[in-house]
Amino acid sequence: MTIDNATSLRVLANYCAAAAESMGWTLMRTAHSTFVKETEDFSCQVLSPDGLTVASPRTFGATWYTGLDYGGVLDRFDYNEGDICVCSDPYSGFVATHAPDLHMWKPVFWEGELMCFVGNHIHNTDVGGAVPASLSRTLTEVHQEGIRIPPMRLMRDGKLNQDLVDIISTNVRLPEQNWGDLNAQIACVAVGEAKVHDIIRRFGKESFRSGLGQLLDYSEAQARRVISELPDGEYFFADYADEDQTGGYPVRMAVTLKIHGDSLTVDFTGSDPQLVSSLNMPTGGNERHALAMVGVMYALYSLDPTMLLNSGLVRPVRAILPEGTVVNATSPAAVGMRSLMCNLAQTAVIGAFCRVVPDRMPASPGSGLSIMNVKTSTRGGRTIMASIGPVGGGAGGGPKADGVEGCGANMSFLKNTPVEINEAEVPIAIHRYGLVPDSGGPGRYRGGLALEMQFQLFAPQSMVTARNRDRSNFSAWGLRGGEAGAVSRFIKNPGTDKAVELGSMDIVHCDPGDVILIQGPGAGGYGPAHERPVDEVLFDIRRGFVTPEHARKRYGVALTPDGSLDEQATNKLRAAMADEAVDTEFGHGPFRIDFEQVWTRERYVVLTSILASLPVSWRYFVKHRIFAAIGESRPSMSGGAADIYAAYRDIVAQFPDLQDLQPQRVAIAAE
Repeated sequence: MTIDNATSLRVLANYCAAAAESMGWTLMRTAHSTFVKETEDFSCQVLSPDGLTVASPRTFGATWYTGLDYGGVLDRFDYNEGDICVCSDPYSGFVATHAPDLHMWKPVFWEGELMCFVGNHIHNTDVGGAVPASLSRTLTEVHQEGIRIPPMRLMRDGKLNQDLVDIISTNVRLPEQNWGDLNAQIACVAVGEAKVHDIIRRFGKESFRSGLGQLLDYSEAQARRVISELPDGEYFFADYADEDQTGGYPVRMAVTLKIHGDSLTVDFTGSDPQLVSSLNMPTGGNERHALAMVGVMYALYSLDPTMLLNSGLVRPVRAILPEGTVVNATSPAAVGMRSLMCNLAQTAVIGAFCRVVPDRMPASPGSGLSIMNVKTSTRGGRTIMASIGPVGGGAGGGPKADGVEGCGANMSFLKNTPVEINEAEVPIAIHRYGLVPDSGGPGRYRGGLALEMQFQLFAPQSMVTARNRDRSNFSAWGLRGGEAGAVSRFIKNPGTDKAVELGSMDIVHCDPGDVILIQGPGAGGYGPAHERPVDEVLFDIRRGFVTPEHARKRYGVALTPDGSLDEQATNKLRAAMADEAVDTEFGHGPFRIDFEQVWTRERYVVLTSILASLPVSWRYFVKHRIFAAIGESRPSMSGGAADIYAAYRDIVAQFPDLQDLQPQRVAIAAE
């Protein structure tokens, strides 16, 4: 029996979302780790019988997983009432995306019939492996990233698999914490099962069963309507991460949006080869994998906030994820830091959408959000390891409003942990936690400011990990005349003769008394800065968001010595800025401008073609050798594509096992 009107369907959608939210509240209130109960790095789902997400919490939890598909693991088992299954291996079914994420699902039966599943995942603070908190870009194989659980039963007919629990406990650094969080997950799916039973009682078995499919169809129809209103065509954008390994070369994420009628293709061809570091995304080439779809879901929802958020939203979309690249790594590539690449994929997709509807999309979010973890010890010698919260930037300035300050933007589901909680649970002293003045990209609508945190450690052999460190070089881009945001900073013992600039380093060993300062990146601005109303600039100065010097230099607003507006100087400055203004589509920072003077799109097309022709094991090595050969060489008028082929021929001369490519073949592939 189908649900025959939209109002009743919306009521079912609300009930399913409420069930997912009840699951989420249960998980938060019973979890042991700060990363779950405060930072909220978890998800909860009501799933269709074939594993598609039908509902998830609307106001909390990880929004990346709104389109999560459990289909890759569900069919590995037969199910009885009381069963619970888990998986954390990123290469088993491509549901889990790195080892710390433990996914759990439970079948829901009614009168002996399987009706649906309920599921959740949490990010465990530590799952063993080479480093505390399990994650670092320095890791090179997935085997170094902690215990991986293939799809397994945690419970059969309601009885716990104690052997599996013992294996987990033996391999993690804080087994009591992991055990507490595991019990929270079990409670979560139990609540989900009970809530689904309540919904079935209200709607009836057949209406509920058909209604889940109708909710997916409804979201798909909404997405197709939005896509059909966009102009057909192909829209390219690329964005970059600072480095592909510690001290390495930049990572390129390339996206071509192909809009055709009411469907959309997101082609990641041109993105870098998979890396010998942990920044890779394990998607398995799944054309609607959750990590590949996040940017699309954000963009479509921004264009129509009435959309139902479920897996149906991405049915009109397919991603092209070339195998052996950062968006589709092959085992045993390390993938622990896949969130940095997922962030980059999001900003690249948003940039491509900005080319489609620039009057409806914002500038780049700050991105580059660092998740801070501390491993230290108490005075009595007890080991403490905890997340102390994310430190990132704000949202990009948009067509009608400034970006929100320090919100994390595309990572805003990761909430900050209050200072009082951090100091109560971790023996550190937080000296400063606030916003970074002048960090938001100047514009008619200013980019959101970045966050900063400064804290001190007191125990020997302490270790700080800063997962996803980025935007130290490549800044968040502005839009339609708006300027780039400020870059991030990471410093050990700032303001002393022992100060060390850490750049994008993500593991820092600390002695007693060491101080860590981390500043996130600012978001991009929207529209020319000299068009920002003077009173809004003055308001930013009064609240400490913009310094007087920055206001004069970047906004053309001058103050007198007593702090009042200097109208004559302001008018003169703004007139000069208007005369010198250049109509730019995107406002990139100086590092990217200089980089793309060398690494043109033409060079990248040929480089991508060469690397795609090589075995996966050679690609990263060849990329580095070609980058080293090109150095800072500015290209010829043709874009310098011939230089890439010449550099590759030199490599082939040294390593005859590599395939020699004729220029004609490269040219054809590049086209």
